[in-house]
Amino acid sequence: MNVIKAIYNFMVGDIIILVGILLAVVILVLINTLSVLAPLRIVSGMILIVGVFAVLVATLSREAFSKR
Repeated sequence: MNVIKAIYNFMVGDIIILVGILLAVVILVLINTLSVLAPLRIVSGMILIVGVFAVLVATLSREAFSKR
């Protein structure tokens, strides 16, 4: 169990980053597979960049404004 936790802390470090990136990837997969969302394929790169940026800002602000 300690090995799994060590790998998780090394790769991700924070659950907000993991969930946020997974959510962005799921949204991009939906855009690329559903024909209804085909017009959004043009901006899929921008969606990824904005999603990752938002996740990182949320994590950084949580760390910066924590009481620790």
